[in-house]
Amino acid sequence: MKLGLSGALEHNNAQEWAKKHYDLGCRAINFPLDYTDKDEIIQDYVAQAKEYGLVIAEVGAWCNPLDKDDAKRAEAMHRCKEQLRLADRIGAICCVNISGSKGDKWDAAHKDNFTCETWAEMVASIQEIIDDVNPQQACYSIEPMPWMYPMGPDEYLQLIKDVNRDKFKVHMDIFNWITTPSRYFANEEFMEECFAKLGSYIVSCHLKDVHMAEEMTIKFEEVACGDGEISLEKYVELANQVTIDMPMIIEHLHSDEEYLESLKYIKKRIGDKAIG
Repeated sequence: MKLGLSGALEHNNAQEWAKKHYDLGCRAINFPLDYTDKDEIIQDYVAQAKEYGLVIAEVGAWCNPLDKDDAKRAEAMHRCKEQLRLADRIGAICCVNISGSKGDKWDAAHKDNFTCETWAEMVASIQEIIDDVNPQQACYSIEPMPWMYPMGPDEYLQLIKDVNRDKFKVHMDIFNWITTPSRYFANEEFMEECFAKLGSYIVSCHLKDVHMAEEMTIKFEEVACGDGEISLEKYVELANQVTIDMPMIIEHLHSDEEYLESLKYIKKRIGDKAIG
């Protein structure tokens, strides 16, 4: 695997950004700019990533292409297309987003996230994004979420079939799918199922952990690597079976110090043999 951080780390310029990640042992990175940034700045970051041998794993879209508000939905679709266009232009592996929500918040849980109409809308939005951009290198990918489509590997396989586009791939976040006690306690078996069914489509992965609180009712908490009970070794093993160059991006920490601690922990726990 190629380790990376979703946080850009504090830096003053592109060269410092790339060197800092490289010196920490990262070989994959998330692109810290978006399509609205000046082209010369974008190209500087791309050049520095290349200089230090860093794979640009992800360009994030992070918006709601299923927004109930017409204007907001159109704005989100525009952003998805432009971020995918940027990902393709800079040689990133994927542009990643969520499928979308019918709630008031862009990534909210909502009962209407699970209707046949929402499924059809989701498929059409993904098709439109890919068809409009026609990417040649990067792909568009959906990150699993706990409360919107797709809710498991079989649903994701159906989504791939329904979208029916070569440039639609899987961004794997196994932790967001730990939503039941059976998946939590048998997380190795659940991972094996996910990678057996989706492995050939997976292009990038997030890396974190999950803890189930022992209180009524069931409560799953996203936590830093090592503060939960998910088998990170198994996760890395399965990802490496897909490709030894799989980006594994540590995410959702709150400071540079937390990212550095998590990175140090993963390198110690997993070992050099598993890390490219």
